[in-house]
Amino acid sequence: MTDQSALCGKPPPVPLARDILVIKLGALGDIILAMEAFQAIRQHHSNDSITLLTRRQFVSLTEKMPWFDAIWPDPTPKLLQVPKWLAFRRQLRGGHFSRVYDLQCNDRAGFYFRLLGPGRPEWCGVARGCSHPRPDFGGENLPVTERLLRLIGAAGVPRAGAANLTWLDGDVSNYNLPARYVLLVPGCAPQHPYKRWPAQHFAGLVEKLAARSIAAVAIGTAVDNDAISEIQALAPGLINLAGRTELGQVAALARRAMTVVGNDTGPVHVTAMVGAPTLVLMSRVTDPVRMLPRGPVVSWLKRDALADLTFEEVFAAIQTFI
Repeated sequence: MTDQSALCGKPPPVPLARDILVIKLGALGDIILAMEAFQAIRQHHSNDSITLLTRRQFVSLTEKMPWFDAIWPDPTPKLLQVPKWLAFRRQLRGGHFSRVYDLQCNDRAGFYFRLLGPGRPEWCGVARGCSHPRPDFGGENLPVTERLLRLIGAAGVPRAGAANLTWLDGDVSNYNLPARYVLLVPGCAPQHPYKRWPAQHFAGLVEKLAARSIAAVAIGTAVDNDAISEIQALAPGLINLAGRTELGQVAALARRAMTVVGNDTGPVHVTAMVGAPTLVLMSRVTDPVRMLPRGPVVSWLKRDALADLTFEEVFAAIQTFI
């Protein structure tokens, strides 16, 4: 059918803006691995208002992202907190969302689908009965990012390339670091100690780097300070920045580093995605196909028990970059 406005020399009408909800609760690494999907959704819905529902601890980070108009912290009501559930249902319904992209794809997000009840918006995910179900991967083991891109692709959202992370930056001038350094990420979630490469091995790597006049800089949250201090006790030359960096500064430090060596934990996803050569140390529990960080120069070493991975092997793996 011919557009009558075009025949009259008038521009076609601009579609009315819609309200879109994206759900991504996850851990830090999960948030980073979803960034390509975030960017694709933003580009596809360039005239729409997009709200992200995420965990409270990620609000400050996601507020800096250029892909969302609003951030909602997940209230995470407990099972029997009925008034809180009802309040959250009012909030969801009050958003007047026309489409929801469920990038979490777990039971909790599925319950939110059911919570909306009749008249719910289009829903892209794995909830039973949703309008745009995730495609069948046919048993193929796919990276997390690829799974998310295929999910939104099934709802008509084209890919938009690697996530632009120019917004993720910070001032690191106050650290007065040497020009030549390797960034270390020795921490991990306290509940996953098997993901931690032993302190004595990190210390051995620090000493090998020092022999080449290369500094070692360790980053982590305040929770990681004990682990990093243990390394520092064995290798006093280590520069300990535990608890002194936010993610923008982590990105800035990574961009300036010769290379990055770290456990399978959230910050290595940041260092890889901003382009730093990143070596990830993996234990038996990590699937390198599914969970490898995204980035132009990423590699990994894996052992069933990380104690069996020697610092000489790690040092050899980063030779190209130092």
